[in-house]
Amino acid sequence: MLYYNIHTRFEEKDSRVKLLALFASAAAFVLPALLAPAAAQAAPINIVAAENFYGDVAQQIGGPDVAVTSILTNPDQDPHLFEASPSVARAISAAQVVIYSGIDYDPWVEKLLSAAQSSDRRTIVVADLVGKKSGDNPHIWYDVSTMSAFAAKLAEDLGDLDPPHKADYRQRLAQFEASLAPIKAKIAALKARLAGTEVTATEPVFGYMIEALGMRSRNPSFQLAVMNNTEPSASDVAAFEDDLKQQRVKLLVYNAQASDPIAERMMNLAKASGIPVVGASETEPPGETYQAWMLSELDAVDHALPK
Repeated sequence: MLYYNIHTRFEEKDSRVKLLALFASAAAFVLPALLAPAAAQAAPINIVAAENFYGDVAQQIGGPDVAVTSILTNPDQDPHLFEASPSVARAISAAQVVIYSGIDYDPWVEKLLSAAQSSDRRTIVVADLVGKKSGDNPHIWYDVSTMSAFAAKLAEDLGDLDPPHKADYRQRLAQFEASLAPIKAKIAALKARLAGTEVTATEPVFGYMIEALGMRSRNPSFQLAVMNNTEPSASDVAAFEDDLKQQRVKLLVYNAQASDPIAERMMNLAKASGIPVVGASETEPPGETYQAWMLSELDAVDHALPK
């Protein structure tokens, strides 16, 4: 009987050991599977972009690893007159990455950043990346090289903030750069045909693209006055009107997003003088990518100035 009890106890102990080993073996397979989704579901990097074209490119670079909020998205809103709301202030305060143009285009961002300082936040001032200073044309996104510089900086910052996905950010950056090829090809083709063509504009919104196309833009003083919401001088108005009436320019570019009576007057005079008119917006159109937007603007110039 004693032998039976001892033997039974050994069998019970042996069974428990085998059972524990079985559980341990199962856990080795099950626990990684349970923990993997939790790791994969890490919160995306919170990005706030002042303008939606920066937000669009940020989403292209960040992919599923970022959550992007763009502040200026309304194509009917004048960006120069924008005033930040409390909800915008909260969004910027909570952001891990903030992106804005700089050089006085979106000064409200700097004010909000000063009011909610954080040593952990990354801030990208796009104008600083390309050496633009206050007083330069602020519509820097119409220079494709500016967007390349911005995308590269963002990919670098995201890689620093999220090392496990650094290779993903670099891959998406390469894809973004490749996607700019049709835009560059279109610019080169138009420049070969239009270089030296004299044009004018109600504002310098399209200025960098006009330069890239090799065209010459007239009436800069008039354009700056309208952009800054001031009245152009009488001599600037007279020179602008004379260019249109005498057909010294082949194209008029206007701000499709914001206008005033004097700009409307010049547009009407251009049409009456048989001069093509093309609109350029300051905000990326809804439902479009930056690439599609730029190609659309270039196509408009191409159609307005046929071969």
